[in-house]
Parts: sequence; C-alpha cells; structure tokens
Amino acid sequence: MINRRHLLASAGAGLGVIAMPNILRAQTRTVKMGSLRLIHSMTPHFYEKFAPSNLKIEIITFDSPTDGKNAVVTKSVDFGGFGIAAATLGAAAGEPVVVVGAFCNKGMGVIAKAGSPIKTVKDLKGKKVGIWPGSTQEVFIMERLRLEGLSIRDVVATRVPFGEMHAMLSRGDIDAYVGAEPGPGLSLATGVGQLVEYPYNTAMGGLNMIFATSEEMVAKDPELVKTMLTVHAKASEFMMKNKDAVAEMTVAKLGANKAAVENALKNDNVEYIWKLDETVLKQARTYAEQMLALKQIRALPDFPKFLNASFSNAVKTA
Repeated sequence: MINRRHLLASAGAGLGVIAMPNILRAQTRTVKMGSLRLIHSMTPHFYEKFAPSNLKIEIITFDSPTDGKNAVVTKSVDFGGFGIAAATLGAAAGEPVVVVGAFCNKGMGVIAKAGSPIKTVKDLKGKKVGIWPGSTQEVFIMERLRLEGLSIRDVVATRVPFGEMHAMLSRGDIDAYVGAEPGPGLSLATGVGQLVEYPYNTAMGGLNMIFATSEEMVAKDPELVKTMLTVHAKASEFMMKNKDAVAEMTVAKLGANKAAVENALKNDNVEYIWKLDETVLKQARTYAEQMLALKQIRALPDFPKFLNASFSNAVKTA
C-alpha cells in the first residue's frame, strides 16, 4: 500500500554548512519523493526544514525497495531512497535508474530467538531464516554465509517482509531473521530476540540505501537534481546531530516502538549519509560484483551511467 503525505517545504533555517544552488523557477514546484517505511528512510521527512520556499515535496511511502525503484524508473516519483540491491537489479537489467547520492548505511541486523543456540552466522545452518528476496540484506547474508563456508542452501530461507519478521520470530514461525531497523531494535528491546551480528564485516561495509532518480531527470533537469541532493544533504547532517528528533519523527510517522527506535540509534546501527564518495562508489561496485557472482544479475551495470557522482561532488560543504 502506498501512503501519500504532503509536506509543504518552508524556508526554515538550514545548517548553514552546505551551499544551496540557485534554483528553480519563481513559481512553486511539486517534487515527488519516494521513501520506505523504515527508520533509515526517514530523511525525506526532514526535507521541509531545508527546502527552498518555492519547492513543495510530496512524500510517497513504499513497503518494498523494489516498488520504490520501480516508481523511479516509471517516473511516478521524481526521486527515491531505496536499497542498493533494488537499484543494482534495475540498472543491470538496463532500466534507467541513476544513483546520484548516498542515503543511509547500516540499518540491518541478524536476529535469532532469545535463548536459542544460534550465536553466530555459522549457527544458522539448517535453521529457518526470514529473508526478504531482492533486498540488500539478502546479499549481505549470502556473503556472510559464504565467508563462513556456507551458502544460502544451507539454511531454510523463508520469504518474510521486514515488517513481519519480529512477529514471526516471536511466534516461533522462524528461528532467525535478517532484518531492517527498527525490526532488530524491537526484537532486542522486547527481549524476543538476541543479536547474532550486525553483518558489516565484508568488503561491502555498511552499504545499504542510495538516493536515486531517472536518466531522464538527470538529462532534463540537472539543477533540480542538485537542489534535491542539497536538501537531502542538509537533512542528513541534521539527523546525525539530532538523534532525539529522528526518534520522535520515526515514532510519529511510522508508529514505531520508541524503545526499538532508540535501541537502533543508541547502537549506532543507523548512519544517515548523502555523499557519493569513493568509499560508497567502491562498495557499490563490489556489491554488484557480488550479485553477479551469486547469479542474481546476468551482467554488471554500466557503472559510469549508473553511479553519477557529479551532483554529489557539486554540493560543497563549508
């Protein structure tokens, strides 16, 4: 289901550290921004603090990263924040999706039922593990299994949406899950689950979500792309310095459990970023190579077209 919320951007005080480009025409313009129902996708809800007064932002929320990517590809939204996995799948298939910025790192967790003998990734062998197919988390757990001498065939992979993982673990429908915050935070805060690991010990680091648009938008309105990325950058930096505000917004917008949200933020398991720097670019390429090795894609994306750092490089910080 898609929830539509309208945020009228105001000319509120920004951070003063990132220069806003001269934008836009005099008349008010509406931009559609795709977001996910996750704590690490809360950045668009802070855009109104930093957007130009003549920019109206409509946030459209998706439950699936693939749905968010498809919305960008079909231009039903102008920009979107979603997982690198969905973006790579689309680009590898020749879809006109372009990554112009970073969005969020981390936000994942491998969680087992509290009191279970599952203490490490290797202990997942033979267990029923909740995984969302096509997600960034899926690629991460497959790589972690490989590093432990296992493969996805060594676990009973069970298709479970992120929003249902905690409840299924609580009922005993699954033995463990590879989830997205605030799910892991909820399982830990309520005592239902125990942490197996935050799966960032691979060459992909904590890479998770990216800021994307369509090839058409890049070609036809580069000024708007730069403006939106500047707004996104200001919001991201604000959120990293004001985690209490992030917690309040997450609870208000998602109805999330406050203790779960605070757990995720306290453990630094959510990192709001924006710059498409060399680290992110390298991790994105490594991620695509991993997907190719796993036969999730048939060919690598056209990286110069898929990963466009020019807009990120043009957003200057003081």
